Amino acid sequence: MSRRILVAGIGNVFLGDDGFGVETVRRLSAPGTRLPDGVETADIGIRGVHLAYRLLDGYDTLVLVDATARGGAPGTLYLIEATGDGPVAPQAPVLDGHQMSPDAVLALLDTLCAGTGAAPPRRTWVVGCEPGCLDEGIGLSPPVAAAVDEAVRMVLDLVHHRDEGTARTEPGAAAN
Repeated sequence: MSRRILVAGIGNVFLGDDGFGVETVRRLSAPGTRLPDGVETADIGIRGVHLAYRLLDGYDTLVLVDATARGGAPGTLYLIEATGDGPVAPQAPVLDGHQMSPDAVLALLDTLCAGTGAAPPRRTWVVGCEPGCLDEGIGLSPPVAAAVDEAVRMVLDLVHHRDEGTARTEPGAAAN
């Protein structure tokens, strides 16, 4: 059985750097980008409930690409393996589709899987970028825009080395 991977771009393109995930997945989906068999990309944007239901289709690995504020300089990239060990505390009602964080999506997915017998992804990675500006407006700030090509390389490295169980990070990326 071939392993399926979903690379999902998360974020609101109307809030500056929050559009990082959507832009990165747009570039991954461009003609000429070679993804391995079984790898799909999706512009999820702010449709977290849609992502949770889509994951019921059976993916071995989920790669979330999103703006991720962790205190670094704007444009800093992070590679995080989500282990599910931490508490999930959605900040809004779980079914408020416009306020669902990735943690809330994964919590909803666990509930949906329990009810349907489906299995959640075995591994979940986050390719995150430190935002510089989350004000209303379309377009990424210069440091975040400059990080998109590196993020594309990080995702490609993840999906091309999926069977090795580990991912190699590129120079300048913080693996957390």
